Amino acid sequence: MVKKINKSAEKAPASKFAALQNSHLAASVKDSAQQIWLAGMGAFSKAQEEGTKVFEALVKEGLSLQKKTQGIAEEKLGEVTGKMSAMAETVSAKAGQNWDKLEALFEQRTAKAMNKLGVPTAKDVDALIQRVDELAAAVAKLSKAAPAKAARAAKTAVKAAPKAPAKRARKTASI
Repeated sequence: MVKKINKSAEKAPASKFAALQNSHLAASVKDSAQQIWLAGMGAFSKAQEEGTKVFEALVKEGLSLQKKTQGIAEEKLGEVTGKMSAMAETVSAKAGQNWDKLEALFEQRTAKAMNKLGVPTAKDVDALIQRVDELAAAVAKLSKAAPAKAARAAKTAVKAAPKAPAKRARKTASI
């Protein structure tokens, strides 16, 4: 544009040249300003159109990324949950074993203390019950035999005893 002005300035006389140059320069500046303004408006419009498209594309990418990260997070959470469950089972098993050991130790110490105090153990009580059962059977056996022996002994005692005191005892009993 400036070249056109310079060429026309070379062809025109000096005074006309200055006026022509000023009018061409003003028109050129005005055209340039108009073009800059229109370019800005076009850029703004393009940015609005593209901005919406870019924004929507970014939203879609964000949703995709969110789904991926949620999937990975859920997978990792599942792995961690499995590991924690396994650890909890291991700890529970160890605690159960330790509890059993503690219970056995408590029972041993309690039995030892009761033995020192002279309290009979379950074995002692069972042996005593068995002995009592045996003695009860023996007493029952003897008590069946005892009435027969007592009756025989009484008959023998009656025959061997003098008769006079027996009569007196009958007379005394009837008075």
